[in-house]
Amino acid sequence: MVEDKTQIVGVHAGNSRLRLATDQISSLIVLSHSIKVFSSRWKLIRNKLNEILPLLPPEIQDSGDGPSFSGVIQAIEETTEFTTKLAQKCIDFSYSGKLLMQSDLDIICVKFNNHIKSLSELSSIDAFSSNGQYAIVVSRPGPTASRDDIRFYFKDLLSRFKIGNSEMKEQALICFNEVIQEDNRCVKTAMEIDGLVFVLVEFLGSKEVGIQEEALKSLDMICRFHSYKGVLASIGIVAPLIRALEGGSHLSKKLSTRCLMKVTADSDNAWAVSAHGGVTALLRISASESENGAELVSLACGVLKNLVGVEEIKRFIVEEGTIPMFINLVKSINEVTQISAIDFLRSIASGDELVANLIANEGGIRVLVRVLDPKSSFSSKTKEMSIMAIMSLCSNPTRLNNLVSYGFMDHILHLLRDGEVSVQESCLKAAFWLSGTSDEFKKAMGDAGFMPELIKFVAAKSFEVREMASETLSSLVSIPRNRKRFVENDQNVSLLLQSIDPEEGTSGNRKLLLPIIMSLSGCNSGRKKILGSGYLKNIEKLADEQVSDAKKIVRNLSSNRLVRLIRGIWR
Repeated sequence: MVEDKTQIVGVHAGNSRLRLATDQISSLIVLSHSIKVFSSRWKLIRNKLNEILPLLPPEIQDSGDGPSFSGVIQAIEETTEFTTKLAQKCIDFSYSGKLLMQSDLDIICVKFNNHIKSLSELSSIDAFSSNGQYAIVVSRPGPTASRDDIRFYFKDLLSRFKIGNSEMKEQALICFNEVIQEDNRCVKTAMEIDGLVFVLVEFLGSKEVGIQEEALKSLDMICRFHSYKGVLASIGIVAPLIRALEGGSHLSKKLSTRCLMKVTADSDNAWAVSAHGGVTALLRISASESENGAELVSLACGVLKNLVGVEEIKRFIVEEGTIPMFINLVKSINEVTQISAIDFLRSIASGDELVANLIANEGGIRVLVRVLDPKSSFSSKTKEMSIMAIMSLCSNPTRLNNLVSYGFMDHILHLLRDGEVSVQESCLKAAFWLSGTSDEFKKAMGDAGFMPELIKFVAAKSFEVREMASETLSSLVSIPRNRKRFVENDQNVSLLLQSIDPEEGTSGNRKLLLPIIMSLSGCNSGRKKILGSGYLKNIEKLADEQVSDAKKIVRNLSSNRLVRLIRGIWR
């Protein structure tokens, strides 16, 4: 009888402690809202406290060996008391140093996280293992389900995330991913449920491979939404992503890198990646394509591309001597790796002469030009990327001269003749760029045979293509030697005049081609070819319509004696 009374007293004491712990947690949650410093850490602590409250049992009835509810409650009480003291120091600004306080708050987060795990394990044993009883499975919401139905379903999944065993957690994650993948509105609903996203982030540290991978799939889908990337970063997603990147399965590494790429898209979270050793981990992955595979290396390059927008991180990457590594990746046999490496080199050298010189000195420009070699097996996409990178890297006259000596001009001309349409457009951009560098390059392009190729594009369907071809051609014929060479071919002049349609109004080729014809009409040979083309009526009609450039062309033609004899003077 005495023994029974003792047990009853113990139970009452335990339940009293439970009530005390509940009150302490509730008070701390309220107190945390008034703290103005270290707001992101206090928000994380507050969310963990909100996770603990629903996991506390209605009463304590411990029995048997192993961890007990009363022991966990006591530990929670001690952590809460210490946290309350830290909260008061933050409110009074009486802490001794920022770094020390940040460290203390990080430790508190870890402790509360451990308490949540302990409560979840005990709840799992109590709720799912006693007497063979199992929870009722809530039906998955259909396409026409209401928002309330979806919330109810997600709350049920959240309870399984918290108190289910490993198998139940993984299955709940699979169900969650299926729903949010099929309906974007479900992502918004999920983000509105308190504690759900925190549990997903915590799952990244799971030792169960399946749980970690499914959680990463969830977060990868959530990261697609720009408005949620900042939320995930603020609750500390970067550190566990990097840990998964370093020690997870191959799929976990790919998924974590994809998440990091999305989270760092605007460079706001670049420092967080650097602070947790992410830059080194990403460089290590990029250095071993054979071990990690092309897709993972490509993703790592993508994250690094986002990070080099921060000057200090860019300098670190350069000082680590990794530029030759990325140049070698351009030589990879895998297209995905090639494109990612070229894109990274272009980004890290953007607006930085020192880095551009380093890439050139390491043979990077020569490698990029080799991509364009007609004998090479590189894809059209890789060639397009290479052309864009070369144009970005070679603004310096010295690098530009070296570029030509590597055969860049010959490769561009060959691709203009025989390349695929997308590559031809990139080559047109390169030709336009080269024609704007100097008169010497204009002469070299004329000698190489660019003008007959450019004339083929002046009647293209794409206005952008017509514009680039016409402006490049106009630049080249401004050189007397090139103009003479151009009019030697009757077909060149005829095609120009034929491409001008007086009926097309102010749009189309008129504005693009009239300046070229006006330049040709400034020399005797050009005037003769224009007169003999059979399409002079197109120009005359425009002159009659008071088009300024057309009138100037006719005046130039009218000053020629041969014209006076054959056609009379235009008035």
